Amino acid sequence: MKKITPKLMAQYAVLIAMEVVLSRFLSINAWNLKIGFAFVPVAAAGLLYGPLPAGVIAAIADLIGSTLFPSGPFFPGFTLTAFLGGLLYGAMLHRRSAPARVLACVLIRELCLSLLLNTLWISILYGSDFFALIAAGGRAFQCLGMIPVQFAVISLLAKPLLRHLKAA
Repeated sequence: MKKITPKLMAQYAVLIAMEVVLSRFLSINAWNLKIGFAFVPVAAAGLLYGPLPAGVIAAIADLIGSTLFPSGPFFPGFTLTAFLGGLLYGAMLHRRSAPARVLACVLIRELCLSLLLNTLWISILYGSDFFALIAAGGRAFQCLGMIPVQFAVISLLAKPLLRHLKAA
């Protein structure tokens, strides 16, 4: 395990702050849809620091964002999904950015975590029908639309981030 230095802690804090701002202020939020670029700091954490730090960064950002700037009632399932998303980015992308790995990571993230798990949390939280949310609620379109966006953004950012890691 890497020793947490003040410099590393500051880098984690910046990524957490970026995720909160991107998620709460620069995203399109509705009760069942969320479109934005809040995945970028968590994917960067996964690329640079690995699974556990990325998962913790995502979970802390979700907790801070939902506490300071709530967009609905707090539900711990969304924090769990955020943590699992960070773990996934770190496990699949840490120090690696091959297009096949990025695509596999994004597909798993969007289809398993966002489409299935987050839809389950929404259906539990609001008492909505799970399958209706996926089909008629627009969640499937949101997730399918985010796949090429995430793939392109992560692919573009991966090389400069990994160069930064080697230079540091």
